[in-house]
Amino acid sequence: MLTRGQGGGSIAAGVGRCRWVNLANPLYVAYHDSEWGQPCHEERQLFEMLNLEGAQAGLSWETVLNKRAHYREVFDNWDAERIARYDQRKVARLLADPGIIRNRLKIAAAIANARAYLVLCEAVGGLDRFLWSYVADQPVLGDWAAATGAPATTPLSDRISKDLKRAGFRFVGSTIVYAYLQAVGVVNDHAPVCFRHPSRAP
Repeated sequence: MLTRGQGGGSIAAGVGRCRWVNLANPLYVAYHDSEWGQPCHEERQLFEMLNLEGAQAGLSWETVLNKRAHYREVFDNWDAERIARYDQRKVARLLADPGIIRNRLKIAAAIANARAYLVLCEAVGGLDRFLWSYVADQPVLGDWAAATGAPATTPLSDRISKDLKRAGFRFVGSTIVYAYLQAVGVVNDHAPVCFRHPSRAP
């Protein structure tokens, strides 16, 4: 969503970025420039981002992004089979770790999501096939007025949210799902002035 972070600016003369980018944070700039809104088909990254978007609930995305490397370390590089087997001792260690969001419900959701993900893989092949089937394998291009930016939810995020919940996933409300779709490029909501907007592609 075009509401994350603060700041804005340009890369070079006449070339801009989305207004939500915090230019003071190189990690955030790199995330915007090379990842956000770019079509993702890599299963582990899709699973990771689904959980990180859930971890963001009530917080800023920048807070979670700054912790992403540590999340990968303590969540076994988002290996769903390992996460699905986490026990109470592992949960206790995670709750004591200041390098992640220490929220019991969010940690429990990641474990539940790993289990739901494994079932999804058996049923349809994984998140890649699941997500991209909703858009016929073509990213949806947002066409929002610059003054208002993208909405918090859309009928697409409503539908995917309901289906994810039905499949056993947690922390997948429509607002979280829409941010997720933006992050993994199912939806491209780069602002028209941004160098990553499709109309500015070389």
